[in-house]
Amino acid sequence: MTTSTKFWDKIAEKYANSPITHEDEYQKKLTITQSYFTPDMDVLEFGCGTGSTAIVHAPHVKSYTAIDISENMIQIAERKRQQKQLTMLSFKKATLDDYASQQSSYDAVLGLSILHLLPDPEQAIQTAYHMLKPGGVFVTNTACLQNTMAFLKYLLPIPRWLGFVPYVHFMSRNALEGYLIKAGFELEYKWVPEKGKHVYFIVARKR
Repeated sequence: MTTSTKFWDKIAEKYANSPITHEDEYQKKLTITQSYFTPDMDVLEFGCGTGSTAIVHAPHVKSYTAIDISENMIQIAERKRQQKQLTMLSFKKATLDDYASQQSSYDAVLGLSILHLLPDPEQAIQTAYHMLKPGGVFVTNTACLQNTMAFLKYLLPIPRWLGFVPYVHFMSRNALEGYLIKAGFELEYKWVPEKGKHVYFIVARKR
């Protein structure tokens, strides 16, 4: 975890200034996610990065808590929040485990572009499940590289050891679905974008 934190702290400014790839598909994900929001909802997003998505989503709900392991990422996100004066939004440096005790506390949990960067995505999904209220939704946008770029698993260990890339967990779409179903979720929406085909966008509901 320390190594990952250093990596994301190091690239925070560059990450913040990077343009969104496949803007049309990103906008579709925002629209689909917001279709599940109501003004009385409490939302948690983990792995929020520099907060761009949280900034867009927060005005649609009662409270929006966004967390990340990188202090530098959170500082950038907080500057954005202050500029927009979004009082319903808060950014905090934390891990998902730090919030695991808040069971049945959230109407929605978002894990966007993060599960494939965790050593145990299945455990993270189970944690998210327990944090949701009954009927709550979990939204994830996950790189399932086992389906599209499995060969990278043999190329990344050295660059990762040198600190050039973060840890990457290679999973398939079937494995991701299996983790969600095993945790107790029902899969309500599934989408593999045409351009960003490496990712799998899913909305799952807690029974």
